Amino acid sequence: MAIQVGDTLPAGRFTVMNADGPGSDSIDDLFGGKKVVLFSVPGAFTPTCSKEHLPGYIEQSGALKAKGVDLIACMAVNDVFVMDAWGQQNAAEGKVAMLADGSGAYSKALGLELDLSDRGLGVRSSRFALVIEDKVVTQAFLEEGGAFEVSSAENVLANL
Repeated sequence: MAIQVGDTLPAGRFTVMNADGPGSDSIDDLFGGKKVVLFSVPGAFTPTCSKEHLPGYIEQSGALKAKGVDLIACMAVNDVFVMDAWGQQNAAEGKVAMLADGSGAYSKALGLELDLSDRGLGVRSSRFALVIEDKVVTQAFLEEGGAFEVSSAENVLANL
């Protein structure tokens, strides 16, 4: 079952790129005591994700932070090197943290995996956005299939 409003995030870790190379950050370290917008995309460098989803959060990062958001994070089932390159290409540094869910384990723990095997992409993460306060989901914007309707930065911002 998919994570819902009122649920506490499951424990887990993301791979992140640090100054000295790949590292690992826990859910506690990333989201503990913070107001976070975590959004997920089916894949870095894919059309909707690259043209609309990530750029929207980068453009709206200041407005989201003005509403009390401490961290904006993008998650995808890609390796840390892909996430880092995608973040660099889109000038995400300082605006959106790029979190690699390389094996899809965290997407599965959230109940938000999306099987795109028929398109040659394997099991990925669904497209979604969660507003999280101290690891508890306070708002959930979950997309159906590959849709891009409710998880946009603009919609999240309008609902904060």
